[in-house]
Amino acid sequence: MNPTSPLAVVQAQLDAYNAKDLDALMRTYAPDAQQFALHGGLLAQGIDAIRPRYQERFGEPDLHARLLTRSVIGNFVTDLEIVTRNFPEGLGTVEMLCVYEVVDGHIVRASFATGEKRMS
Repeated sequence: MNPTSPLAVVQAQLDAYNAKDLDALMRTYAPDAQQFALHGGLLAQGIDAIRPRYQERFGEPDLHARLLTRSVIGNFVTDLEIVTRNFPEGLGTVEMLCVYEVVDGHIVRASFATGEKRMS
């Protein structure tokens, strides 16, 4: 697989997320990448704003994203995941819909929709 293909880049991002490897995760994003709430507002722009969002999340001992489905259309990759989280009220999961736009081997835009929280 071409390491800069949209599929390879998004898979590298998911692998780094599950390994809690912040540096590897940041290498999958373009320096000026943007993250959005799906059909909503800007969450973060640029890796200096994106990094702390993941750094905080990586403090959760049970954090893990399980890929349910993935679609690739051109340079867009859409993942549906179940994410295990350590919420203030305890261990639980949320469904996440993640839409990534990949250009020149880096994620330039990512949009996220979060489903209902389910406690274990």
